Amino acid sequence: MRPLLLLLSASTLFAQSPLTLTQAVEAALRNYPSIRVSEEQIQAASAGMQLARTAYLPRIDALAQVNRATRNNVFGMLLPQGVIPAISGPVLGSNNTGTAWGSALGVLVSWEPFDFGLRRANDAVAEAARAQSAAALKRTQFEVAVTTADSYLTLAATREASLAAQAGVDRAARILDTIRALVNAQLRPGADLSRAEAELAAARTQLIQTEQAADVARATLCQFAACDPARTALAAPRLRDLPPDREPAPLNTAAAPAIAEQNATIEQTQAQLRALERAYFPRFYLQGAAYARGTSAETNGALLGNVNGLAPTVQNFALGFTVNFPVMDRAAIQAREAQQSANLRAQTARAQQIALDLRAQWNRATATLNGARRIAANLPVQVAAARSAVQQATARYQAGLANIDEVTEAQRLLTQSEIDDALARLSVWRSLLGVAAAAGDIQPFVAEVSVQ
Repeated sequence: MRPLLLLLSASTLFAQSPLTLTQAVEAALRNYPSIRVSEEQIQAASAGMQLARTAYLPRIDALAQVNRATRNNVFGMLLPQGVIPAISGPVLGSNNTGTAWGSALGVLVSWEPFDFGLRRANDAVAEAARAQSAAALKRTQFEVAVTTADSYLTLAATREASLAAQAGVDRAARILDTIRALVNAQLRPGADLSRAEAELAAARTQLIQTEQAADVARATLCQFAACDPARTALAAPRLRDLPPDREPAPLNTAAAPAIAEQNATIEQTQAQLRALERAYFPRFYLQGAAYARGTSAETNGALLGNVNGLAPTVQNFALGFTVNFPVMDRAAIQAREAQQSANLRAQTARAQQIALDLRAQWNRATATLNGARRIAANLPVQVAAARSAVQQATARYQAGLANIDEVTEAQRLLTQSEIDDALARLSVWRSLLGVAAAAGDIQPFVAEVSVQ
């Protein structure tokens, strides 16, 4: 989707001038909430990339503690746990509840100098996640643009149908005046007047239905374009004419946003698999620690009293190299790798299915376009014949050579033919939109419709 122009707010723009298709699409891309959701997902993925890169930094943990506790100690070992506090010092051979001050202050620095490519693989996972979010945003933008364009064409179609229905009402009103004059002159029976009034009412009902459809279409368009339905008018004179008769561009599925998003999903799945493949390696840590301890308890069982022990008085430091190897994790990692490999194959098959669906969609759209062009070329003949039939039927009725049924049938045929003719032209434009949507790029279509 090309960069959007900076425009005025939608409500001000629509109040000042009719709405072009380009303006409708750009307003939808600015305002529709699903696009903002995708944009925030990209921000979250970018933050995930920064989080993955922090694994290269050393880890520094600091601790400060002051306590008042008993000092009894016993020989023995405890398995690793997180419930019983640790205690250091010799066994005093006594057991009492006397307490002593204790303090501690320390810092531990831990850094992983090499990792067999695990951190780089996790970076690639985060980058692939951001690329997938960006592809999802483009796909969302494309779908919103297509839906907005389709809503725009629907409103244009209902507007043309309303104009044709209004013409039908005007014709019915004129023939009613003619029949009323003939009935008043006792040249025609009163039943003809009742029939003409019924035909006028039916024409008005058809007009109301088309206006209702136009109001619904306008509300749907404004759902995406963030406009006021009461003040929205279209500026698309090109839609009244047939578009140039040219062959649609060949389908390139690789350029379709849905394919691009799926390819990004495949890349993300592959990156996750590569990270899993590097998970069963030893972890090497260069560590340094320094700490100080303080206590008011002596090894002979005496207490120093006062504030002794509140400040650290004995210092230690250490520097070392630690290796951590999860020996028994191999089976679990292999199971996760098998699961991820299956996910990768599924995503690859999904990409093939999307490409197949796009090809079928494009074929259906081109077939629809060809049929729509043939119908649009035939309908002017039908409209001209229907208009001639109305003129002849009206003349025959006024001359007393035809009845009211012939006139009303000719009028209904003309009204329906005019509606069909208007919709046929819009059907060609909509078919072109379908072809462009299947091809993955509607910008040339939007630009062509928006030409004044």
